[in-house]
Amino acid sequence: MLIWFLPVFLVLLMIGLPVVFGLLLAPGALLVLDGSARDLPVLYRNLYNGIDSFPLMALPFFMLAGEIMNRGGITTRLVEFSQAFMGHLRGGLAHVNILSSILFAGLSGSAVADTSALGSTLIPAMEKNGYTRKFAAAITAASSVIGPIIPPSGIMIIYAYVMGESVAALFLAGIVPGIMVGVGLMVMVRLMADRYDLPKAERIVKKGQTITTREAYVAWGLIRINIAGLLYGLSGLFEAGDQINGWIMFAVLLLVAHGICAYIKSQVSADFRVVCKKAVAPLQTPIIILGGILAGVMTPTEASAIAVAYALIVSFFILKSMSLKDLWPVIARSALASSAVLLLVGAAVAFKTVVSLSYAPQILTEAILSLSENPLVLLFLINMLLFIVGMFLDAGPAIIILGPILGPIFTELGVHPVHFAIIMSVNLTVGLATPPMGLVLFVASTVSREKVETISKAILPFLAVEVIVIFLITYIPAISMTIPRLTGFVQ
Repeated sequence: MLIWFLPVFLVLLMIGLPVVFGLLLAPGALLVLDGSARDLPVLYRNLYNGIDSFPLMALPFFMLAGEIMNRGGITTRLVEFSQAFMGHLRGGLAHVNILSSILFAGLSGSAVADTSALGSTLIPAMEKNGYTRKFAAAITAASSVIGPIIPPSGIMIIYAYVMGESVAALFLAGIVPGIMVGVGLMVMVRLMADRYDLPKAERIVKKGQTITTREAYVAWGLIRINIAGLLYGLSGLFEAGDQINGWIMFAVLLLVAHGICAYIKSQVSADFRVVCKKAVAPLQTPIIILGGILAGVMTPTEASAIAVAYALIVSFFILKSMSLKDLWPVIARSALASSAVLLLVGAAVAFKTVVSLSYAPQILTEAILSLSENPLVLLFLINMLLFIVGMFLDAGPAIIILGPILGPIFTELGVHPVHFAIIMSVNLTVGLATPPMGLVLFVASTVSREKVETISKAILPFLAVEVIVIFLITYIPAISMTIPRLTGFVQ
């Protein structure tokens, strides 16, 4: 009888019950009806145990860091930085929208935050420059799905915790797929530029840009340290520590970095340099997170805490864009969002207990394998299933429900667990922008005051690009697996 927990759960969702209560009520009721009421304490004990986790603490910290950065006026700086680089292209503001989403992804890891923050800035600007409101809303919604793919990513933290995978490996595996989605959307915008007569643009760099002396010096130092660090990593000198003093070599590379910066300075305008400098401090966040994890200095959870500390330093002391009175609303919003996610994860762990008791994975494995034994065919079918699920269910709950069921099946078929995690995460993330129930569609509708139905039609070409990227990721494992393997996080 326990195998009926999934249909019962879906019925509860259809009548409007919140996901977290459905995750507990459906298996709980079936345990009672099955005469296994003695297992109920295990169900609810696992609810607490599911939340009581050190790796899971990364979620609220990353959410808090994103909130602080957003409240500190980072969005405007990222948009100006993107305009300086992409504004001169045909359909320039659409490209700016996409590039801003890629950059914002490294700060928040949330599609909803991306749509809300960037949409409120860029949709009115695009409309003012000759874009239709539905097109502006559609490209904002489509590009916002990059947020949960490029690290840090909330849904990847959830997947790693539920499935026992490495958070660092998933973060690294999401870098290339996220960039591919962004580049694919830019290609589609360029193809649509002539057909739909998208506005021509020129490089947008506001004249008379100013920057405080403090921020200018911070940006000056960070740029050179980042370039030297990149050169140091590319040189492979981590393995040559016995022969060469690493600090001396890094000092030499700092001089090289200074020379590179001096050359670039001579090629660009003063206003362009200021725009770039104003974006340096915010964009340091993903570098700190990934750099700390890759160097083995900190775990993902510790990196998330460091990200919060850095966000506070930037907002309070470097940019001076926040005051103490701004901090409480930020903490309150982060606490509410984090509590909802953590309660959902805890309920999912309890839900997973009943999944194991019901033998559902074994039954579904036999059912799926009866369709075909070819992994390529099964991956195609499972992508179709995930795409349909993503139309109606948010990415987090879908991963929590389907991950423990589908993950072991494809691992047995020879698909690497990290590869399957990326397939599932990207597919369900795209579902956030998929009609009829895509969450970011509703957020984009609210921000733009355009009907969801209208945005849903306008977003179809961009969804086609994202589906193509999903299948490329699915059938070319190297896309997502190369970086984790090169860095030693995946064997």
